[in-house]
Order: sequence, then structure tokens, then C-alpha cells
Amino acid sequence: MSETSTGDAVAAAATAAATGNWRRAGIAGAAIGVIAAGAAAGVALERMTVGRGMRQKARLALDASGPYGALRGMPGKALGDDGTELYYEADEVDPDAGAPRRRRLFGRKAPAPVTVVFSHGYCLSQDSWHFQRAALRGLVRAVYWDQRSHGRSARGASQSGPDAVPVSIDQLGRDLKAVIDAAAPEGPLVLVGHSMGGMTIMALAEQFPELVRERVVGVAMVGTSSGKLGEVNYGLPLAGVNAVRRGLPGVLKALGSQAELVERGRRATADLFAGLIKRYSFSSKDVDPAVARFAERLIESTPIDVVAEFYPAFVEHDKAESLAVFLEVPALVLAGDKDLVTPSSHSEAIADLLPDSELVIVPDGGHLVMLEHPEAVTDRLADLLARVGAVPAPANVGPYGSTAQPGG
Repeated sequence: MSETSTGDAVAAAATAAATGNWRRAGIAGAAIGVIAAGAAAGVALERMTVGRGMRQKARLALDASGPYGALRGMPGKALGDDGTELYYEADEVDPDAGAPRRRRLFGRKAPAPVTVVFSHGYCLSQDSWHFQRAALRGLVRAVYWDQRSHGRSARGASQSGPDAVPVSIDQLGRDLKAVIDAAAPEGPLVLVGHSMGGMTIMALAEQFPELVRERVVGVAMVGTSSGKLGEVNYGLPLAGVNAVRRGLPGVLKALGSQAELVERGRRATADLFAGLIKRYSFSSKDVDPAVARFAERLIESTPIDVVAEFYPAFVEHDKAESLAVFLEVPALVLAGDKDLVTPSSHSEAIADLLPDSELVIVPDGGHLVMLEHPEAVTDRLADLLARVGAVPAPANVGPYGSTAQPGG
């Protein structure tokens, strides 16, 4: 892709949005959504014939209780410091699931259990943790929440109206604190974050280091970055990257201002971008088509104006110094080796700053590694939880295909 052609594409996107050509705007919106949204998001609906072996693999991987994203917990709401309603769900420990028994001394309150708090990535929702949720269900207390303007959470209050301010990673860190205060006000914590969710954890640590020191007993960062995201090339040639960087902010602003037109265009032209979208989410050639369909639905639910609203925050993100707060905390740093959105080199940089952490680079893994290779992510996460005493070592949190448990 030449610099000229990429620059022309960016300019065309802005023109399409500005002139109200909804089909062209939709095409532009889909393309920009892949690059700008980091394709944190991008997952394609595969239009292909699936062989018998693949169908069998898909059946084994499917959750026994129903479609992906069907697992639900006890709902709750937290309020961000600007009044934004943040939706979360809690999965409690099943006493019969083999969780570690806690001794209770006469006349004393039973200690609060470890709570694992999952923070999802850009253009996703709490349901992106489906495989990990199915594996851990009943074994550990877990909280899954939707970031502001994502999933079932409300649109950011401070990003609306005449006095709207840009969303920031710092704001997301404060949102996480609000969720913890509401859903897990006491007891040990394990923080798990993917992509933007990992950045959210870093922002929490920077603003509330005492919380980490007093309560966090483990942290897992999956496919994320501590900064320098403006240098990521998304697998594009240098000239193309330079053109996109110059024009992208203006394009996103234009598309965000014509959200209804662009949304209609995105729906109408989605199939045109199936291959491109898949490239930025998965690396494996045999990704389960049901997983691809599930992830596509997650991404399509993120409005284009939210995509545009969040993008500048990633360019400004720089939380490398905040990682020092986790130096004494058992840590897992994991990434796919072919992640084009937050390259594995960014995870290696995080691990360098946390020398006692476990660094796992998953072969043939893309950005949505927890959906693409759930067995690898679940296995290493289960090991971290066992190390910090959140689950017993022999707990049944086994490999891909056997993690999903019946019941919703």
C-alpha cells in the first residue's frame, strides 16, 4: 500500500462522512474501525464451508449451556466519578465446586474471598472473557464489568453535552476503582485486563497505589501496552502508516459526527472487510467460525462515535512508570506472537519492568488471544490464581474444549 493510496483512502473517508454518502461512509467506517479501533476489535464472520473436523472442534469448544456470551452473573451498578453508570456482574463461589475452605475462628467474621476483576478491551464487552468465565465459574469469586460506553454500561456522562471532555485512560482507571468499591469493597483482589483493560489497571495503580499495595495479590495483563502505541504500524508499510497517522484523527472526527449514516453503512458493507478485519484479530487460519461470529457481534455493538471518542486516549497513553506499583505482586504478562494491534514486544517491555513476572508469548496468536487460544490463556491464568491461593491447585480449570461448564 503506497502512501498516496493510503492518504487518498483517509481523505475519501472524511469526504464520505461529511457529504452524507452513507455507503462510502460505511466502508470508510469499517476500514477505520479496523485500524483506529485497533481492530481490538476486528473479527470477521467467516463465509466458508467448514469441514467435518472443524465442526467437531467447534462443538467441543462451545459452551454446554448455550451460545457464547450467554453466561450471566448477579448484576450490579457502580457510579463513575462523573455519574456514569457502570454495569458489572459477579459470579460467586460454589461451595461444592472445590474452592479452598476458609477457616473461621469462633466469634470472628469469615475472611472475604479473593475476587478476580476482569477488565475488557476496546470495542468489546465483559462477554469477551467467555471461555475464562466458563472455566472459573463457581471456583472463584469473579467480577466482570463493561467499560463506559461499552456493553451494558451507560455512555460516558462527561463525554456528553456541551461541556464534553475527551475520555482518558485515567478516567477508566477511576471507573475501575468505582467498580471495585461497589462489587468488591473488601478482601484480596486479582486484576485481569485485556488490551484497554490492561491499560485501565495501570491507570488504577498510578492513581490508587495504596489500593494495590494493600489488596492486590495478583495481576494479569493480556495483549496490552504501557505506552508508545503511536509507533505501532499495524502491519502496514511505513509510508502507509505515516499517511494514516496524519489523517486518522480528522477522519474519526468526521465519521463520529455522522454516526447514524456510518452505522447503516457498516452494516451494509460488513462482508467486504471480512478478511481485513480477521487479520487484525486472529492469527490462526482455523479459528472457530462460531467464535468469529461471536466476536463480530461484540464489535458491531460499539457505535462509531464511541470508536472515535476513545481513539485519542490510546495515542496519549503512557503508564510505564505505574508498573512499579506491581513489583511485589505476582504477575502474568501474556500476548499473541502475531498481535498486530498491541505487538508482543509491548508485553515484553512490560515484563522487563516487572522482572519477576511470568511472560507468556502464545504461538500463532493474534490480538484476541483469549478467544483464539482460550486454553493457553485459561491455563496460565489458573496457574496465577493457584499461586496466590484464589483457587486450589487441582481445580478443574483444564484445557480448551473442557473448560465450559453447564449452567448459565
